[in-house]
Amino acid sequence: MDQKKRELLIITAKVCEQAERYEDMVDAVKELALLEFELNIEERNLLSVGFKNLVSSRRASWRVLTSIIEKEDFQDNEDKNDNIKNIQTKIEDELEEICLKILKIIDEHLIKKASTDESLAFYYKMKGDYYRYFAEFTSGEKREKASSQSLIAYKAATDIANKKLATTHPIRLGLALNFSVFYYEILNSPDKACHLAKQAFDDAIEKIDDLTEKSYKDSTLIMQLLRENLTLWTSEFEDIDEDSDEYDIEDEGEDEEEDEAENN
Repeated sequence: MDQKKRELLIITAKVCEQAERYEDMVDAVKELALLEFELNIEERNLLSVGFKNLVSSRRASWRVLTSIIEKEDFQDNEDKNDNIKNIQTKIEDELEEICLKILKIIDEHLIKKASTDESLAFYYKMKGDYYRYFAEFTSGEKREKASSQSLIAYKAATDIANKKLATTHPIRLGLALNFSVFYYEILNSPDKACHLAKQAFDDAIEKIDDLTEKSYKDSTLIMQLLRENLTLWTSEFEDIDEDSDEYDIEDEGEDEEEDEAENN
């Protein structure tokens, strides 16, 4: 019975993805995650893609509204400002609901059923990502707690990845990419961000000739993002006097699906 339900949910999730019905896709993958089975690579990626698409559009909207609110003409117009802030608050509520939903699934189901180091690294990375997203739009005690939980999760994922996964493995590279963005954007630690990104890039370069054709595309794409962030961050150290909001800092969670775990 569960196997038939599993197959139906996979088909449903795939169809919803093609139709860009991400709310329905998330409903399907959430139900899938609650079954007694451990998620396989395909199911894990469906879960990741579904939630990523839900959260990415809202993160982008929130950033646009933040930029608008900070403009002088809006600050001088209380009515305009209040209306925009109301919309932003609505987006924040939606983001909080999405983040808490996936974090609960990760903690209560996915990590407990994970039987491989790759799966554990993937889920702890995902946990770090969603606490990071939560920290982006919160403040005060909520932000502190989210930042702390994100750091703990990223460190747990890093411990596993550094011991068990190749330096060129897409999960390990994606983790380094997102963890470095966390240091840069959330903890305001550009030195640590640059060190982490550079170390991951350099370690991967040493082993790039060992990549299989199957994993080459995904691994080199993430390496490119690491290099782009490094270029951006180091340019700031050279006193390029521009508003950081104008920069487009890359993180793996904002790109199209890379099927990272399939490329072992």
